[in-house]
Amino acid sequence: MERESIARRLTRPCAGGGEVARLLLPAAVLVLIWVGTYLRLASPETRSGGAAFGSSGPKNYTSSSSADRLLGGLLSPDFEASTCLSRYQAAIYRNRSPYSPSSYLLHRLREYEALHRKCAPHTALYDRSAAVLRSAGGNASAASECQYVVWIPHNGIGNRVLTIVSAFLYALLNNKVLLLHIPDDFTGLLCEPFPGATWALPADFPIRDLFRFDTKAPESFGNLLESKDASIDSRSYVYLHLPWYYGDWDKRFFCEDSQRTLRKVPWLLLKSDHYFVPSLFLVPEYADELRELFPERSAVFHHLVRYLIHPSNEVWGRVTRYYRAYLEKADERVGVQIRVFDNFWVPFEKMLEQIMSCLLGERLLPKVSENAVAATSIDTKVKAVLVTYLKPDYSEKIRDAYYRRATTTGEVVGVFQPSHEGSQQTDHRDHNVKALAEIELLSLSDALVTTAWSTFGYVAQGLGGLRPWILLRHTQSPDACRQAASPEPCYLMPPRPEQCFGDGGGHAILRNVRQCEDEGGGIKLFD
Repeated sequence: MERESIARRLTRPCAGGGEVARLLLPAAVLVLIWVGTYLRLASPETRSGGAAFGSSGPKNYTSSSSADRLLGGLLSPDFEASTCLSRYQAAIYRNRSPYSPSSYLLHRLREYEALHRKCAPHTALYDRSAAVLRSAGGNASAASECQYVVWIPHNGIGNRVLTIVSAFLYALLNNKVLLLHIPDDFTGLLCEPFPGATWALPADFPIRDLFRFDTKAPESFGNLLESKDASIDSRSYVYLHLPWYYGDWDKRFFCEDSQRTLRKVPWLLLKSDHYFVPSLFLVPEYADELRELFPERSAVFHHLVRYLIHPSNEVWGRVTRYYRAYLEKADERVGVQIRVFDNFWVPFEKMLEQIMSCLLGERLLPKVSENAVAATSIDTKVKAVLVTYLKPDYSEKIRDAYYRRATTTGEVVGVFQPSHEGSQQTDHRDHNVKALAEIELLSLSDALVTTAWSTFGYVAQGLGGLRPWILLRHTQSPDACRQAASPEPCYLMPPRPEQCFGDGGGHAILRNVRQCEDEGGGIKLFD
């Protein structure tokens, strides 16, 4: 009613004559456009997410009636919702997933949760297993009822999430329990994913200073193999060195004979910074189990990351406040994740040109008009662009372009950037809180643009079930960007299949593992 009364007053004939009305009409139209857009953005009924990218109607943040709060059965209902708001709220904020978990995956997750409760820290079985480390002097004298994979963090937040998911799938395949070594800079960022038990490694864990383990560690699996140590399968623990700078002997971790050996070791300490799941699909012994767990190979990470990664209330509060303040009222949300690597440095203007070529060429954003003002209706469509980058340069340029000129379609484009830290500061907790919040915000997009090689982007696309447009390195392709076939991340630096000598490298199931879109030497899961 208010909108109608304003329009009626602005267009009412003037008593002073038609000439005055003619002069005032252009101004009245502009005021109508502004008022209509303002009222529309301020209206509580306005819905974020446009039809162009598959939005699904109004969001109700106080109820999950319009969303599957348990993610198709991935999540257990056995949690107090208030302790971790993101666990059951995330489904309301994100678009509905196009993927459904298999019944067998749900069955195995419930089995794993039972195993985790039985073997978790502060249980008698855990204490018994930890005692083996204290007294065995490097050797396990008896079989342990509970076996463990201990995750050691390495590099940034994206790398950490990718490797948590990878380590969990490895633990699941081998009936081992995943525990996280959580440093101060990572404390309080994630909720516990398993009901009734913690996944945090206790502070009194018998092996001290886990960060000391690296390439030269005598306990590393690669070094033990190279030295032809025959006692590997009787040791109480073995260190698995799997970061990008791992050696040929370390890479034999992915060979079938190595898996059989490591299955006998009660404690495996694992450090990586990559999504190594695709190489697990090349181990013939796991083929049948993986096929039953994940009939859709393109959704492996999507299912597991939504099962495991739930931001704490501190992080989720940042996500929801920012979303509702800046992004919620838009018709469509476009996430743009930018990363310029030191070893693949790109001049600013060239990178900006590539970003805009992708956004405009793929019709994710409208072109800018030559005119400062374009004819627009009251029901102007609004697009919100969320930019994540360590500096404000790109978002300011994009914002300025759409602020100075109208668009050829009449759409209004708003550009937002939550933070610009200047540099990556993984050892600072507040930096990691912001980073995780921005990954979550990107995952709420209707369309997503990411940077080749970026683990930050990989996590966002997996959480959102999104097929991103990848900004390719200039040496790869003349195209500005290419849309990914699935939300699956790339394993950027995998071992070669022939690394396993006589194992055959999993050629029977190689059809599901192919070259990535953003890295010729990387491998990725495909249907």
